[in-house]
Amino acid sequence: MSRADQIIIGESQVTWQDITAVARHGATLSLSDSAWARIDNAQAIVQSIVTSGERAYGVNTGLGALCNVSLQGEQLSRLSRNTLLSHACGVGPALPDEQTRAIICAAIINYSQGKSGIHRQVVQALLALLNRRITPQVPSQGSVGYLTHMAHIGVALLGVGQVSYRGQVVSALQALSEEGLSPVELGAKDGLCLVNGTPCMTGLSCLAIADVNRLMQWADVISAMTFEGLRGQLDAFDETIIALKPHPGMQQVGKNLRGLLAGSEVLANSQGIRTQDALSIRSIPQVHGATRDQLAHATRQIETELNSATDNPLLLGTPDAYRVVSQANPHGQSVAMAADLLAIAMAELGSIAERRLDRLINPTVSGLPAFLVSQPGVNSGMMIVQYVAASLCAENRQLAQPAVIDNYVTSGLQEDHLSMGTSAALKLHKVLENVTQILAIEYLLAAQAFEFFKGPRFGIGTEAAWRLLRERVPAYDEDRWLAPDIASSVTLLKNEESLETVFQVCRDYASANISNSRSSSATNAGQAGASSEPTEINEGVAAS
Repeated sequence: MSRADQIIIGESQVTWQDITAVARHGATLSLSDSAWARIDNAQAIVQSIVTSGERAYGVNTGLGALCNVSLQGEQLSRLSRNTLLSHACGVGPALPDEQTRAIICAAIINYSQGKSGIHRQVVQALLALLNRRITPQVPSQGSVGYLTHMAHIGVALLGVGQVSYRGQVVSALQALSEEGLSPVELGAKDGLCLVNGTPCMTGLSCLAIADVNRLMQWADVISAMTFEGLRGQLDAFDETIIALKPHPGMQQVGKNLRGLLAGSEVLANSQGIRTQDALSIRSIPQVHGATRDQLAHATRQIETELNSATDNPLLLGTPDAYRVVSQANPHGQSVAMAADLLAIAMAELGSIAERRLDRLINPTVSGLPAFLVSQPGVNSGMMIVQYVAASLCAENRQLAQPAVIDNYVTSGLQEDHLSMGTSAALKLHKVLENVTQILAIEYLLAAQAFEFFKGPRFGIGTEAAWRLLRERVPAYDEDRWLAPDIASSVTLLKNEESLETVFQVCRDYASANISNSRSSSATNAGQAGASSEPTEINEGVAAS
């Protein structure tokens, strides 16, 4: 799968894919001439304010509850430096490098709007952190929406704190020195710009969107395997029936399932063995589809924020005719709600997966050997991995509690309504890791169920997924250490290329069937002296 090697911020809208390309896949980030011109214009407004002596919050005043204290001269540079040092008070383990990189990327995009007033050299220094792989060690806890995480990034520009560099954690000053960079000299408003806005929650949420997209696709693949292993009744996925409830996500899941299960002799031989399946089996399009629809909404909210100016104050106009506007754009309510919504949606995706995998190991309902092992009793088989999945689902129920509805008062009553958006984004990442583990377990169990079908052919997509796992994890004849197998399955679920391989098999199969149908129709039409076009079936399975 091709990825961009360079992302240029200019006039077009930025997407979550741009953030992921830089933060996760190492694309370089740069700004267009027009973006630099906007940054320079806003900084010129700051200089006009400083020269005139006009009082403007954050430019030449204290911060938060100290907004009425006026500053001037050398105090302005000290204020910026002290802002970073005093705000860099986070606690807890450091964020993974890709999460910190996503935050830096989102911050630079915010500054490129040209409404912040930050100095050009500060933005250049942030770009150097990204492009030279100098990643500040940012404590994960301590944000009520913004401030602390960005402050820990900002102090690295001063040569303060620790960074990840060339595979080691070293002092920021050492990494800057080895790259031939000098600590940044801050000016008026630079410190406030570096800690303000919503880049932390937005950058983290962009990475989460990437993971949700991937996991939703795998959930369709793995659930199709489970459906086949339990000999599901295909009427539930009938295109005409699915179309009667026209939620977009549900339509896509139905299409995916039909493509993945196309050509299944296992299912063809199993129709009519029961009137209907359990709800966790026949409602896959409805439940998975609802998650897709929530993602579509959340993506709009997060990408809108990504392309917004979220500092306070914002600088409008030109150095000769400007406005300095104090407002609440750093309030991240939209992103916080979106992250909370995704946590709920993905917890549900994990919940229905746990119900499906439980049916696979239960001989009362599966029609398969107990706990998917040929000699139960002397072997426990897959009994306890269901416990693990249940535990992760229980944790997800706790994590799915909305963060945004919590509220606290900070800064001497000045900041008295907080989004908790960074907390929402961070717990969303925990939910996603748990869902990955749950799906990895279902993948192992569904693949093991396939081992008990000898002879009939599986679906075109489900067989591809089964063989993909078997390249890494052998079938189970007797009990063995299961933890490494779960880890191997997780690794596979984090591999985008493997996912694309499964769906490409489905698309190729559908295309071949369409071509054969057209060829056959053309022959028949010629023989009958009439022309007709067949209805296309299995139009393809979307990979995103």
